[in-house]
Amino acid sequence: MISTFTRPLRWVGSAKKDLAAMPADIQDTFGYALHLAQTGGKHSQAKPLKGCGGAGVLEVVDDYQGGTYRAVYTVRYVMAVYVLHCFQKKSTSGIATPKTGYGFDPGPLESCSRTRKGVKLEYDSS
Repeated sequence: MISTFTRPLRWVGSAKKDLAAMPADIQDTFGYALHLAQTGGKHSQAKPLKGCGGAGVLEVVDDYQGGTYRAVYTVRYVMAVYVLHCFQKKSTSGIATPKTGYGFDPGPLESCSRTRKGVKLEYDSS
C-alpha cells in the first residue's frame, strides 16, 4: 500500500551526480523506483541487497544497450530514503558480479546510521 506521506530523498556522496550521468531510460526507471520508495511502495525490480542486513537496503538493476546499471538505497529510516549508490556494473565474468570491486561500499550506509545517532552526515538533499 502506498502512503500519502512522501519521504524526502537524501543523496549520499556522488549518487545524485552518478545517476544524472546515466542514460535517460535508466534515470526514468531508477527515478520511478525511488518515488515508489518515498511513498512506501516497492518497484518490481527492487530486491534486497545481499549482505546488508535484510530488506532495508534495496537494489534496482536495469539493463540498457548492453550495460547493467544499479541503484542502491535504504528505506530503513522513517523520515527519509537514502540513495547510497548509483553506478554501472562492470564485470569481466559475464553476468556474475565480481567478489571484489562490486561497487557497493558499506561506508554510506554506516554514515546514515551515524547520522541517525546524531552525527552529522554531509549529503545533498536536493
